[in-house]
Amino acid sequence: MKTLQLVPAMEQGGVERGVVEMNRAIVSAGWENVVVSAGGRLAERIEAAGGRHVLMDVKSKNPLTYLSRAAALRRLLEKERPDVVCAHSRVPAWLFVRAGRGLGIPWITFAHGANSVSRYSKVMTAGDLVVTPSRYVADYLKAAYGTDEAKIRVIPRAVEQERFDPQRLDLSFVEAKRREWRTEGRTVVMGVGRITRLKGFDVLVRAVGRLRDQGATGRDGRPFMLVIVGEAELLRKDVEVELHSLVASLGLEDRVVFAGNQSKVAECISIADVVVSSNTEKPEAFGRSMAEALAMGRPVVAKAFGGALDVVRDGVDGTLVRDGDFAAAIEKTAKMQFDGAAARRSVLDRFSFDRMVELSLSVYRELMK
Repeated sequence: MKTLQLVPAMEQGGVERGVVEMNRAIVSAGWENVVVSAGGRLAERIEAAGGRHVLMDVKSKNPLTYLSRAAALRRLLEKERPDVVCAHSRVPAWLFVRAGRGLGIPWITFAHGANSVSRYSKVMTAGDLVVTPSRYVADYLKAAYGTDEAKIRVIPRAVEQERFDPQRLDLSFVEAKRREWRTEGRTVVMGVGRITRLKGFDVLVRAVGRLRDQGATGRDGRPFMLVIVGEAELLRKDVEVELHSLVASLGLEDRVVFAGNQSKVAECISIADVVVSSNTEKPEAFGRSMAEALAMGRPVVAKAFGGALDVVRDGVDGTLVRDGDFAAAIEKTAKMQFDGAAARRSVLDRFSFDRMVELSLSVYRELMK
C-alpha cells in the first residue's frame, strides 16, 4: 500500500509535525509513504523514518503558475500511483483537483482548521473523506458548506508520550536554556508556535506588560517574564518585526525572550510555569501546544473557544479565558493548585498517539477498499 501526503512545506508547525508522526506510523505498518512539499527543516525526518520526501512547489498561491505546477503533480501521481492521496491544505487540494482528474485515485482532505468561508476554502470538503482534528471543525464545515456527516471522520491529534515526558529530558539542554533566557528567580510564561497574527502573541506581550505594571508575581513572589518559542516564516517576518517593536515600545526587553524555532520543544515547555495559547481571533482547531504542555505537567491558559474546550479543563488544567483578561488568567493560573501528574495522565488518555494512528490507518484502509 502507498500513501501520498501533500503538504505546503515541512518547516515548522503542528500540522507538519503531525505529518512526521504519521509518516513513522505508516512506515511501521509496512506501507510506503511519500510526502510532497516545498521543503523545510522537517523534511529530513521523513527520510530518516523510512518515508520519502519529494520536493515540489505545492505551497505558492500564484495563479499564473497553477497549471504548470498541477501538471508537475500529475506526472508525479502517474509515476507513483498511490493508493490514496492526503491533502493537508487548500493549495495542495486545489492542485490535486486538477492533477488527479481522471486518474481514479481516492483522496482525503485534512481540514486542520476553520478557514474563512469561501469557494477557495470549500475545497477542503471535496475529498472522498474529510478528516478534522476536533468536533468543533467538523460542525463548522457542516454549518458552512453543508458537508455530509457520513463523509466526516474526527481524528484528534495526539501527544507523543515518549517525546513529551518530564522524565526523559535532555537536562543539559534545559539548564543551558535557563541560563540563556535568564529565567532564574522569574515566573516563566511561554507561548509556543509559529509567529503569525492569528496566534495573538501581541496579546500575550501586552498581558505580561500589564502584569509588570501591576507588580504581579507568581506563587512564590517571582515576577513574570515571557518566552516565545517559534518564529515567523520568511514571508511573514513583518509580524515578528512588529512584535519586537511592541516589546520595545512597552519597555519589556528585559522580560521577553524570542527563543526562535526549537527542535527540543518538550525541554522548552519544561522551563515554563504557565503555557499560554493567546489566539483570540480564530479558534484553534485542536491546540497541540496546549495538549503537549499538559503532558509535560504544565498548566495552560487559553481563550474559551474552539479546540481549547476539548483540551483544557477549566480550573483543573488551567484557565479558560472568557472575559478577554489574559493577564488576570495568567496570574490566577500561576498561583492555582495544579496536579501536573494528573493532568499528564488525563491528556495522554484522551489524546493517545496509538489511538490517532489506529483511526488514521482505518480511514486509509476504508478508502483503499
